[in-house]
Amino acid sequence: MAPYIFMERNGIHIIDLHKTVAKIDEAAEAMKQIARSGRRILFVSTKKQTKDIIAEKAASVGMPFVNERWPGGMLTNFSTIRKAVKKMATIDKMIEDGTFANLSKRELLQVTRQRAKLEKNLGSIADLTRLPSALFVVDVMKEDIAVHEANRLGIPVFGIVDTNSDPRNIDFVIPANDDATKSVEVILNAVCAAIAEGLEERKVEKADAEAAEAQAEAEAAEAAEAKPRRRRTRTRVETPAAEEAEAAEAAPAAEEAAPAAEEAAPAAEEAAPAAE
Repeated sequence: MAPYIFMERNGIHIIDLHKTVAKIDEAAEAMKQIARSGRRILFVSTKKQTKDIIAEKAASVGMPFVNERWPGGMLTNFSTIRKAVKKMATIDKMIEDGTFANLSKRELLQVTRQRAKLEKNLGSIADLTRLPSALFVVDVMKEDIAVHEANRLGIPVFGIVDTNSDPRNIDFVIPANDDATKSVEVILNAVCAAIAEGLEERKVEKADAEAAEAQAEAEAAEAAEAKPRRRRTRTRVETPAAEEAEAAEAAPAAEEAAPAAEEAAPAAEEAAPAAE
């Protein structure tokens, strides 16, 4: 953490806030692009003083979060975690269709306890159907298992790193005090605002794409309707040429018939008196 430390006073390391601001901007821009592309970012903080803040801020932008105990293998063994989430959904379905009411008291108690435990540990990631595209960690030293799993899978990690932590495994380092509630809240406000902006831009792009597609379909329909008319016009234009061709073919025949008509005329005149 030496590059991010401004000075040491009374055995306490003071972080250079200029570098903190620059790193926040860099991380916010990267997270904005991730949100803009429609991918998910998983927020992680199980510390008592920051768990409520992380839940509030992540929920405000519709991102999943983990603020209770980190389930071991959540990323590296994601399929098993999804089975547990499906089990919770199955219990909910039992409650809705009335099957839950037909269970005995003992079974009701067991299922209720199991549902509460699953909700506490996995309720915040129930809508996470695939691996997240990034991880945002508040205390990288406390959440070392989550960081290790993300590194193993090649998932980029955004982390609030204090002076007593190792930033080498973090892709986007934000040097700050991870124990101060106000410090964490300020950073979360900045990154969540960037995520919200990215989501809004994605909505606008999607609406523009739909409008362009509808316009292209309308133009194609108009072109399909106009095609027969063009064919008729071509037929009318070609008709005089066809008439000229027919007239040219008929001309030699008319010339051949003319002498025969001239020869037949005197014979008809001679036959007229005889008939009288």
